[in-house]
Amino acid sequence: MPLTIETFSNVKGGNSFYKAISHPLAAHKTTVLIETLSQGGPVAVYDPLGFYSGFTEFYDVAGVTIVQSFVQDTARIGSELAGHTAQPVTDLPDTTAKILLIAAFDAQKLRDHIGHLIPDSCSVYSFDDCRLDDALLTVQRDYLDSRNFATNFAFFRDDAGARTRISTANYWSGYGADSVTLHLILFGEDGEILAEWDEQLGAGVAAVTIDSQEIRERFDLSDFIGQLFIHAIGVAGHDIVKYALDVWDDAGTELSCTHDANAWPSELYAGLPAPRDGEEVALWVQNSHPAPIPAGEVGFNLMGNDDIEWLDEPIAGFATRKLIINDMLPDAHWPQQIEVQAGKHFVRPRYEITSSQNTRRMAHVNVERSDLKPDPGIADLGNLMGKGYILPAPILPMESWLSTVLPTPMATCQNDLPIAALLIDASGREVARHDFGKLPRDHETALDIGSVLNGDQSLPSGSGHMELIYDFANGGDTDGWLHSVFRYENRETGHAAETSFGAHIFNTVLTYRDEPQSYNGPPPGLSTRLFLRLGFAPLDTICHLIYPASTPWHPTSDTKLTLMDNEGAEIAQQKVNIPCGGSIHLRYIECFDAADRRKASDGAYIVVRDTTCRLFGYHGLLAESGAFSLDHMFGF
Repeated sequence: MPLTIETFSNVKGGNSFYKAISHPLAAHKTTVLIETLSQGGPVAVYDPLGFYSGFTEFYDVAGVTIVQSFVQDTARIGSELAGHTAQPVTDLPDTTAKILLIAAFDAQKLRDHIGHLIPDSCSVYSFDDCRLDDALLTVQRDYLDSRNFATNFAFFRDDAGARTRISTANYWSGYGADSVTLHLILFGEDGEILAEWDEQLGAGVAAVTIDSQEIRERFDLSDFIGQLFIHAIGVAGHDIVKYALDVWDDAGTELSCTHDANAWPSELYAGLPAPRDGEEVALWVQNSHPAPIPAGEVGFNLMGNDDIEWLDEPIAGFATRKLIINDMLPDAHWPQQIEVQAGKHFVRPRYEITSSQNTRRMAHVNVERSDLKPDPGIADLGNLMGKGYILPAPILPMESWLSTVLPTPMATCQNDLPIAALLIDASGREVARHDFGKLPRDHETALDIGSVLNGDQSLPSGSGHMELIYDFANGGDTDGWLHSVFRYENRETGHAAETSFGAHIFNTVLTYRDEPQSYNGPPPGLSTRLFLRLGFAPLDTICHLIYPASTPWHPTSDTKLTLMDNEGAEIAQQKVNIPCGGSIHLRYIECFDAADRRKASDGAYIVVRDTTCRLFGYHGLLAESGAFSLDHMFGF
């Protein structure tokens, strides 16, 4: 059964209690607390905030003798709690328990409320006995403040020449943070801790680079495959840990980039492409919790098919397991796609595809939402919002790359996808349109962009972008959560990359629900600040910036590319103007001259800033061998 704890709500945001109770450094203290309760009982549980059931999702309390449970809310009296019928806390004076467990953090105030009810013979414990050390807290006066749990996970390996590198910046300093530290825990494949250390971030918006080879040498590690837990301390502005993750190998067979893991585990993930002939598709499942994932909790099925293949083995706490989709679903084939039954046990996982040419690429699946319903209001947005929801993606220079789009159902209510694809030249001129019609949930439709151009192998400008939009000509329901996988292939070498994302409303002053989305604050989001990490020599960096507009906006963007060194100092600046509705394809070596690139050195990055419009960006690395990576950029 899936975990019943709420990890994230699109209304309330993230659940800090979930992060607090599942934090790796809380696990040992919690084990000690449970042993104390087991040896000193019997125990009564007081659950004023409704946290106790979430606690037991991650920790085994079978050895604790619980004799009574108490609540404060009269509506919960008589409900089942800790294996007993919940009593009003005013019955506490008659308890036979020797220990009272208050199921809350910052419990002193709650204890004071009932102090006159606690028998003198009763010892009192609370979740405060599982608190992180004060040195790990940003806001000590409020333990469940979301800034105390600015955490995330990253796939991390250094194995047989396969490397990883995390790149980000101290963007919290831009929100007023004075001193930010990353507390890092590296878990091996079996879930055991391989290394634990702190990284003090530089002042200002300094670059942050965590390289697997450097970590391996620093801690004298052998080959490893696992995950890196990242806990940011001293943050300001928001509690999100964002990063770009580069994956490559010394042999040149792999060069991929992906991004942060979305720190909230989901019950379902989707957008996992089935293998083509000669391909192996593997999903890297990485347990995000101290408790093992039981056998039969992780499963796979073809999208639109209820026949699920379940993994019949457990996965240890914080362990990593490589699952071969070809073995789990041997009849699955591209362009079918696969739904992941995750049970809220792990954050958004990566998948890795090995081709018959022995090239590899990595990308991630997306959260499939179960809380959405069809929204008939979206079909009526046209008069006010023009195109409305837009899902933009690059069409890379067509003489070098093939571009393919695979629309992906990403909510359980999406039984059909009424969409069309617009092909738009870099100048902003629409040159072709493909009507998908009303795709069923189990569709097998992948569109080769070149096939829409009447045999032409190029756009007028050589590059451009595609936009997936809703098309209700044939009816259909929608909810605004439109997603797709975008696959790109080097025509000469066969190297490939893929990325995926969802639709938003862009560049209109009118708002609909939470659109146009804003990075910080309420909608509309009408400006841009994107992080572009740069490849270490000899890799070049590519960047594809798109200026999508649901309604006509400023005729051109006013976009500044600021080259920063790894300490956050400005080296140089370039300005580009992108036509409204158009795009631009850039290469680092063409944007800044050799002198500026030498001065910036390794670890540099670019800030893409525009105060006049919202841009959507994709970035990647390019090797001389033809290997390349591509993923969407993150903003802050």
